[in-house]
Amino acid sequence: MDNSPAAGATVGVDVGGTFTDFVLFDPQRQQRFFHKQPSTPADPALAVSDGLRAVLLKSGLPASALSLVLHGTTLGLNAIIQRRGADIALVISAGFRDVLEIARARMPSSFDFHADREPPFLPRQRVLEIPARFSPAGEVTQWPTEAELATVVSEVLQLKVSAVALVTINGYANPTREAELASALAAKLGTVPVLSSAQLWPEIREYERTLVAGLNAYIQPLMQRYFNRLSDLLAQQAIDVPLLITASNGGVLPLDAAHQRPVDTLLSGPASGVIAAAHLASGTGFVSFDMGGTSSDISLSEQGEIERVNRTEIGGLPLILPVVGVSAIGAGGGSIVHVDDFGILKVGPESAGADPGPVAYQRGGTQPTLTDCYLVSGILSADAALAGTITLDHAAALRALSELGETLGLAAEQVASGAIAVATAQMATELNKALAQRGLTADGLTLIPFGGAGPTHANFFAEEAGINRILVPLRPGTFCAEGAISADIRRDFVRSLRINVTAESYGKIAATVAELHQLAQKWFAEQASRLSERAHYRVEADMRYAGQAYELSVTLGSPASITHQQLLERFQQLHQQRYGFNTPDAAIELTTLRLSLNAVLPRPTDKPFNADVKIDEPVSRPLYLRGGWVNARIWQRVNIGKQSLILGPAVIEQEDTTTLILPGWSACTDSSGNLLIARVTGDAA
Repeated sequence: MDNSPAAGATVGVDVGGTFTDFVLFDPQRQQRFFHKQPSTPADPALAVSDGLRAVLLKSGLPASALSLVLHGTTLGLNAIIQRRGADIALVISAGFRDVLEIARARMPSSFDFHADREPPFLPRQRVLEIPARFSPAGEVTQWPTEAELATVVSEVLQLKVSAVALVTINGYANPTREAELASALAAKLGTVPVLSSAQLWPEIREYERTLVAGLNAYIQPLMQRYFNRLSDLLAQQAIDVPLLITASNGGVLPLDAAHQRPVDTLLSGPASGVIAAAHLASGTGFVSFDMGGTSSDISLSEQGEIERVNRTEIGGLPLILPVVGVSAIGAGGGSIVHVDDFGILKVGPESAGADPGPVAYQRGGTQPTLTDCYLVSGILSADAALAGTITLDHAAALRALSELGETLGLAAEQVASGAIAVATAQMATELNKALAQRGLTADGLTLIPFGGAGPTHANFFAEEAGINRILVPLRPGTFCAEGAISADIRRDFVRSLRINVTAESYGKIAATVAELHQLAQKWFAEQASRLSERAHYRVEADMRYAGQAYELSVTLGSPASITHQQLLERFQQLHQQRYGFNTPDAAIELTTLRLSLNAVLPRPTDKPFNADVKIDEPVSRPLYLRGGWVNARIWQRVNIGKQSLILGPAVIEQEDTTTLILPGWSACTDSSGNLLIARVTGDAA
């Protein structure tokens, strides 16, 4: 059987706290098969293995029909947030032992003197010094003797750590030399691996580079155990196909690359959803809205493409890697509704999670959540079974919200409505900040909700934020897994220069671009050429006027198209666009060059959508909306045809989610089965 990527079936996997989601696409039948498997937090790979077996059974395909498995996970991210990574040591240039404590020497809040900063993920007693450093030009200014190396090795061995991260000051300017020092330490340490920060990510700013190297070492043992366990379980099912891991930058990486650099996969879960949203948006501006049990992830795109940033925060720590731009809000379906000491109704950031979960789950939860609010408001059916497995207890949710309402003098449904409004305001505030930073308005964007609770809350969010159009995917509950099978291989390369852009210095800039291009071509040949026929390369540069503190990322195009004049013109144009002015005569500094590799994988295609339309009139049930009870029609999504027009208030139910349509809004389906929800205007209102 031909199981090349183009011919065989492809499976996308997304591991969540409550469910592990699967989408299998069979190109021979142009058909998708979906499955939700309860997650197994104690052994996450087991849910992946069991779910693959189940989705293959649904599709009627043998394991030999598969060609690719693409897998997203937040295992590394959760380990950092919960501070449960490996015991590691940091070896850094003498005099910089306090780099993690000092960080950027800034207060966590300019307005709250009592705010505590995030504690270092690594205790100071596991930070060791070594007499090694470079000049800004990459010249060795200090190097350890054999005796000094032996001292450091002895100190590391006494700590009994599982890995070591090595950071030298200005090491980014000479990655090869720092890697030689890492090899010398590793040779003396035996089985303890030593990771060179400059080899991993040679970018200027020692604190951020230290974090990249330290976090990679921190999660690497955990991730490698997981990948090995998963590979063993797949082998037991005779699944012998490439396993690709979704990366934070919106692409996927071969398993070997993820083994070496698990830090690249930290945001793989949120990134997968944005990938799928960008494909669904088809070039129009969108806001992706992934609402799960613990939080909601929002990503904004002006042109319909995946927007990436070169800096983000992970567990309160800055990360200088290319990632999909996602903002997290502590409001999910499991967010706890409570009253603070001042008698104010609050939602989150604490979450009931998957265990014990909302009160309605009947798993021991005692504090009401947003899911309980949806149930008491009538948005969720009292007879619903989430993902076909979790039954809901309406009476228990009603009791919990009634008890909370006693302290506020409100009925249970009023508390539920108020909590939904609070969560909605939090979401709209986060979106408005992102819009203001870009100079955009919400009315020209499309909201794309997914996740178990995304479509349920989407209309509240859109109405509050001023969005006029909502596009609900056909299968919102498995949308992140859908994103995995829509991704391409992507890998980023970087080199910091810190050089003024002049006719004389351009030769060094061009040589660095050529070096990055060669590194990327070599990586593609070794890691990805068996999966994709060709790769595309794009370059961008971090540039600033000399003396400025921070840079602008300037897109430059393919390596062959870059010229000295183009560098200057692109920066001046972007500075004018961003800040409203430029200074043509000022000196311009290029601090960092970045090159991205993108290798296309086969894309799923769809048959035309055909609903199983029934002429039965939908049933009705009361919903508590806008301070009163209203009757709403209840539709089953599988029965909504292309010609159907649904006016709010209405609820559309399906196996993996529930979609609410508010009064003043209408819904219909497009040719692919996606649900289009829009404000009713003019005479139609």
